[in-house]
Amino acid sequence: MEYEACCARFIERNEGPVTALELMRSRYSAYVLKKGQYLYDTCSKRLQVHEDIEAINTQSIQWLGLKIVDAGEDEVTFMAYYKENGQVEVMKERSFFSKEQSALKYDRGELLKASIARNEPCPCQSGKKFKRCCG
Repeated sequence: MEYEACCARFIERNEGPVTALELMRSRYSAYVLKKGQYLYDTCSKRLQVHEDIEAINTQSIQWLGLKIVDAGEDEVTFMAYYKENGQVEVMKERSFFSKEQSALKYDRGELLKASIARNEPCPCQSGKKFKRCCG
């Protein structure tokens, strides 16, 4: 999905996400774009750590793609593919969201086991199988 059609309106503060899926997608885009303030602002108060803003803004991770596994009213399970230190990895998380002062916020995440199958398309989008590319 194109950034302008999906997440720009949230990250640029034109409107707030209404569903957990919209918030999840916009938070992923904020990681890609190094928009630490948006990530800080969309966390529940108990998770907000001001130092995280600069850490996100200066991260060296190259985000490769997002795959939504399942989405409900207040939770989203996703897989985020990334490259760090020359290694392609995947992170799978079940994220939970709640309302805080009428705004939807990221409340907590549960990391799940995940790996990239050797025969699946490489997340770097080379068109090759993972085993023949970054695996």
